[in-house]
Amino acid sequence: MKLIFVRHAEPDYTIDSLTEKGWREAKLLAPRIQNLDNVKYWYVSPLGRAQDTAKTALAGTGITPVTLDWLREYEGRIYDPETKSKRLAWDLYPKDWTSMPEMYDKDRWMYAPLYEGSNVADEANLVINSLDALLLEHGYRREGNYYRIEDSKDYTIVLFCHMAVSLLMIGHLIGASAPVMWHGNFCAPSGLNIVQTEERRDRIAYFRTRAIGDVSHLYVAGERESDSGFKLEREWIDKQ
Repeated sequence: MKLIFVRHAEPDYTIDSLTEKGWREAKLLAPRIQNLDNVKYWYVSPLGRAQDTAKTALAGTGITPVTLDWLREYEGRIYDPETKSKRLAWDLYPKDWTSMPEMYDKDRWMYAPLYEGSNVADEANLVINSLDALLLEHGYRREGNYYRIEDSKDYTIVLFCHMAVSLLMIGHLIGASAPVMWHGNFCAPSGLNIVQTEERRDRIAYFRTRAIGDVSHLYVAGERESDSGFKLEREWIDKQ
């Protein structure tokens, strides 16, 4: 079974939709998505930027993805004493998280000191448990660090959602901590993150990553990828 997590096209967060470039990206995504092999199920985040991407990419197909509330962008937040406001748990400075061994542990990261007193664990467990429940519907039961196959599938599932929640889910599937996934990977808008089960022994499956942030549909059309979500600014310069 293959899972494809599609990040929404370039967002306009002020209106929870897409920028002019984002609409172009979503249209260029359409032939890529519509030509995928053996897709049986389609799901989408409730947020506007994901809904608009899915509708554009699937225009003319008659397909209406099922909206799943837990596919919305991951909302774990912590208090930032520097700004005296809440900060997204997946947008941290390297020095703040790399010194904590728990952040590299797939089971303990959400309980690291930096996340104490926050909603990080609750929000993460909601996503992880919901993903496992969905996979169980498709015949794969979580058992320790792999999946017990109750009914092997050879089809593809597509989920239109967001970067942080996608990387959180992929980390859960392959056994990597979310902070490492968040800060060590980037998926440009309209990018595809692809994982697939490897079923080498009877009734046992493990997910392997085939692609992170694949935007080849943009390259072939001559459309540059967006940096939205990649922290290019050098904030330290302003503090010199």
